[in-house]
Order: sequence, then C-alpha cells, then structure tokens
Amino acid sequence: MVTTLNLHSREDSEKCNEHEKILQQGEENQMVMYENEDTICGFWIFQGSFLQKFANKKSYVILFGALGCLYSASYAYFNGTISTVEKRFGIPSKVVGIITVGNDISSLIVSTIITYYASKKHQPRWIGFGMYTSVIFCLLSALPHFIYGPGSDSLMLTEELGSNKNIQERVFEEKQLLCDNTTKTCETSTGNTVTPILLFVAQFISGFGGSLYHTLGVSYMDDNSSRSKTPLLLSFTYFIRSLGPVLGYFISSVSLKMYIAPKLTPTINNKDPRWLGAWWLGWLILAFLIFIFSTLITLFPKVLPKTVVRKNTKALSNAKDSQKHPEPELPASFSDLIKTLKRLLTNGILMCNNFASIFYLLGAMPFFIFMPKYIEIMYAQSASFANLITGIVTLAFSSIGILLSGFVLSKYKPKARTLAGWNVFVGFIMVTCVITFTFLECSNLTGKKSFHSLENNMNFSCAQNCHCDYVKYSPVCSADGKMTFLSPCHAGCKNVFVLENKVYSQCSCVQNTTENTKNISSDIYAEQVVISGNCPVDCKTAFALFLLVICLTQLIGATGKTSNFLVAVRCVDDKDKPVSMGLGLAMMSIAAFIPSPILFGYIIDRSCIVWGKTCTSKSNCWLYNSEKLKYMLNYTASGFIFIGVLFDIGVWYLVKNIQIFDEEYKSEKENDNKNKN
Repeated sequence: MVTTLNLHSREDSEKCNEHEKILQQGEENQMVMYENEDTICGFWIFQGSFLQKFANKKSYVILFGALGCLYSASYAYFNGTISTVEKRFGIPSKVVGIITVGNDISSLIVSTIITYYASKKHQPRWIGFGMYTSVIFCLLSALPHFIYGPGSDSLMLTEELGSNKNIQERVFEEKQLLCDNTTKTCETSTGNTVTPILLFVAQFISGFGGSLYHTLGVSYMDDNSSRSKTPLLLSFTYFIRSLGPVLGYFISSVSLKMYIAPKLTPTINNKDPRWLGAWWLGWLILAFLIFIFSTLITLFPKVLPKTVVRKNTKALSNAKDSQKHPEPELPASFSDLIKTLKRLLTNGILMCNNFASIFYLLGAMPFFIFMPKYIEIMYAQSASFANLITGIVTLAFSSIGILLSGFVLSKYKPKARTLAGWNVFVGFIMVTCVITFTFLECSNLTGKKSFHSLENNMNFSCAQNCHCDYVKYSPVCSADGKMTFLSPCHAGCKNVFVLENKVYSQCSCVQNTTENTKNISSDIYAEQVVISGNCPVDCKTAFALFLLVICLTQLIGATGKTSNFLVAVRCVDDKDKPVSMGLGLAMMSIAAFIPSPILFGYIIDRSCIVWGKTCTSKSNCWLYNSEKLKYMLNYTASGFIFIGVLFDIGVWYLVKNIQIFDEEYKSEKENDNKNKN
C-alpha cells in the first residue's frame, strides 16, 4: 500500500515538474520574444516601447482596415469621376474599360509569384511599401488636369473668361449652334492619346501594391489570430474597407459640385450636361492619406508577440503529447512553388469556389465601376448626386451586411455546408434583383417613342439643310416641355435671344402655340421657340424603387463575403494559404477583372445615340438609349451571376468534410458549459 502511494506521489511530482518546465519555458519564450527581432515594432530609429504597445492584432486590424478603406476609396473616386473625365478628354466608355484593367494586369503578374516569396519575408513592410504604388496612382490620375488644364470649352462657360470674348467670337459661336446653309467647322481633338495612356499607367502601377495588400494582409491577420476569432476580425476589416467606396464617392460628389476651375464663376449649373466638376481635386487628398497609413503599417513586426507565445506553448504541448514533430517550412524555391500550385489546382473545393467568385464578379463589376454613370443615364441625375447616392446609400447597406454576417458566424459557428448553402441562396437573390432593374424605368425618359424621336431628330427633314454634323451637344427643350432636341441646330433654329434662359426662335422643327410659350417669362412673343437645357423628367418613383432594390442587393450580397473567404482558406493547408489567395486573385484578374470592364464598357457604348465628333474621329458619348442599355447590361450581368450560383452548388456538394472552426472552439464551449453547471 505504501509502495503504491509512493509510486503515485512520484508520478504526480514528475508530472508537476514537467508542467513547471513547460510553464518556465513558456515564460522564458515570453521574455525572449521582446528581444526577438521578428517581434519588434518599427525599424532603424523608429523603435521603442511607445510603438511596441501597439504590436497586437487589434491595432493591426484597425490600421489594415483603414488602409483598405483608403485604397477602395481611390478606386471608387475613379469610378465616380469617369463620366466627367470622359467629357473633358473625349474618351469612350470602352477605352475607360481598358484603362481600368491596368491594375488587374499588374496584379496578375504579382499575385502568385511575388506573393509566394513575399509571404516568407516581413509581410507588413511588403504591404506598406507596396501601397506606395497607390500614392503614385493618385498623383498620375490627377496629372492630366495639370498638363491640359480645364479646357477651353469649360473656360468659355465662365463669367470671367466668357465675357472677354469679342462680339465677332460670340456671333461665330452662336452661329455654329444655329441652322444655316454653310458647313460647320470641325474641331481637332486634344489630349485624347496622352490622357488614356497616363490613366492606364496609373492603374497598372497601383495593381502591384493592391495584390500584396489583399493577399499578404489577410494572411498575416489570420496567422496572428485564433481560428475562432477570424470571422469577427475579418468581418470588421471588411466593414472598415467597405466604407472606402462610401468615402470615395463622397469625395467625388463634393469635388464634382465644384467647377473644374474652382476660382472661376461658371455660367451654368451642375445639372447642365456641359458641367465639368473638379475631378482632379480628390486625387491629391487621397494620395496624402494613403501615404500616411502605408507608412504606419510598415512599422508592424514580422510576427505579433502574442502569436509567438501561443505557437511556442502549443508546440510544447504537442511535443509532450506526441513524438510527432511539425513539418519544417521549406525555403522559397521555384520547385516548391510548382508543387504548391499543383496542390491548389487539383483542389476541387478551391477551384469551384474561385470560379463562383469569378462569375459573381463578372456580373457585379458593371454596378461597381459604372454605377454612377448608370444612374445618370437611366434616372437623369447629376454626376454629383449620382456619386453621393452610390456611396452613402447603397454601399452603406453593404457595410451593414458585412457586420451582420461577422456577428452571426462568430456567435453560431456554422458548419461548412451551411456556409456554402447560404452562398447559393445569396446568388439566387442577386440574380432576381438584377433582373428587376430592367423593369424600373422613367416613363418619359426611356419610352420607345421618346428615344425614337431623339434618334430621328438627328435626321429630321425640317433640319436637313442645317449642317448639324459637327454641332456640339447643346440640348434644348420645346416650350411645352415635351420634346428635347440635341441642339438648336437639330431643332432648325435660326435666331437666339437671352431672357432668364437662352431662348432660340424660328425653329422649323417646332410648332408652338401661344399656350405653349407661357413658360417663357417675357413680353416677347415668338412662335417656334426652344429653351436651353433638357426637358424636365419625372423619375422619382422609378429611382426610389431602384434604390430600394440595390440596397437589398448590397445588404444580402455582402453577407456572403466572409463565408466565401472562410471556405477558401480552410480548404487548403496553412502553409499554402498566401499562395492560394494569390492564385485566386490571378484567376479573377484573368477571367473577371480584366474582361468585365471592357465588355460592359462596349455594351454601354453600343447603346450610344449621340457621339461627340472631331475632325478625325468620334470622342465621348453625350446621349444614350437607356431602353437598349438596361436590357443588354442587366440580362448579361444576371446571366454571369447565375453561372456563379451553379459553381456554388458544386462547393456545397464538395465541402461537407471541411472543418471551418477547429477544436479550440469546442474546448472553449465545453469549459463555458462546465462553468455554468
């Protein structure tokens, strides 16, 4: 009996000694970690205890999200100012589509190969230095304004410079807009080659930093946090990043409300189609902010201190429980990269998940890039208001959806099949919403009769001898408010006089009566008159319904982002995670990000009615057939999203054996239940 007791006490003391050794080793590691170069914040002279206290995942998540917010804001700002840049430099939408793929081409180069090597280096520094390319992107995007200025057409629409024209110039300009029997002179185009090249180069440069941000940034966060906390942290960063488009569209809205030459006083308001806002101003603000936050993120250590402690403690526990040793990490090599890519390409779940994302992006991309332009065309809104609505209303609902999904996933920890099934449901909702867009129209804007008349008024017999081919787009409205003409020339007008608005008279294509002219506040009676500007359009009901549907789409669609990411990172080994994300980004660049803007830019151009013309070519589109546009764009987009749903069904079928949340969560839950009991 005594021998047995001695044996038990000896075993207990040995266990205690082993336990104390583990604790001592853990404490020693915890003390050494601050001396380890990999866990120290900052570099060179930018180090110290003040910075070290920020070496935690909370600080990283906030800063990483804020940097992503500004990065997203820069692209949203570009999208928000597209229509203004098109007007200023005479760029067609399909060329804009080519410009926007510049960053995806560079991402394709960087995403897999450089991400593989950078993942084994100091990731925060690679992220920060890479994001400096976004600063260059912003500065290059603003450069065309400082090279070419506001443009002569914009300057002539100001009180300061417009009033300096002599009488002969005024008479000549007005004559160019009126119907006469002499051929109009054409204008030479300026800046049409250099500006698109500059904008493309800017986009191309930004892609290098963007791909490193998306791949290394998320991988660093996942590596430095427990799996049970990843959904909440991820959704929080997505939430902060989703505020980026809100910020970008807000800045573009404010900038476009200002005239392109802010020091001058325009003679038109921002509802006039000839209005050009200060599209260049926001680029300077964004460049400064991105530079500051990119510098801050480079100060993070290679590994967060608490991560070192957690990994060392786990390694000691594993060594005690088993003789198995973790597989050593191989140094970066081309042969290892090939093996890694082979493992990923033969992973059925990952491939189905990536292809689902590709087709969702193909369908959703036009509503991200061209949403402000779509609102301008379909619902007759100003560029400034379209950007404000796109940013604050629609994308705010996306942020809510991301936060909601993060809370649900963190609280209930659903299985992989539940996550995949939800993505299928989200896909069907998005298809339904996009198809619904085709039924939301303004009665007096998109009616077939209205557009047929707009197309035909370029060739009205009453204006056949007016030589309107090279007349600038200067819309005028009949006095009864029912008919818009492309210009006074297209209305057959031969005279002009100025009241509260510019009024053109003796218009052969208009038959006015005394009742029709009551809107003209003058004692002067003139038959056959038109007033400068578009006819008023009633789009309140259709636009309100459109906003309701787009907000629902953003809200539900955003809830699938976190679950899609969790499936993607949990179906591969931890060591393959950065490369799998880089491969996914490369696949999306090739199949979605590059072709989608070009395809939908082509679709938008195909619906153009009135092109601006120069002596040698056509420039930007001034007027679109929204009836044609809504069918071509929305049905094409919904078709792509439906194909994505089919791939998500494949993910749902294959993902049943994937473990999203590891044993760590189960043990925590068991402890909580014991404490309650």
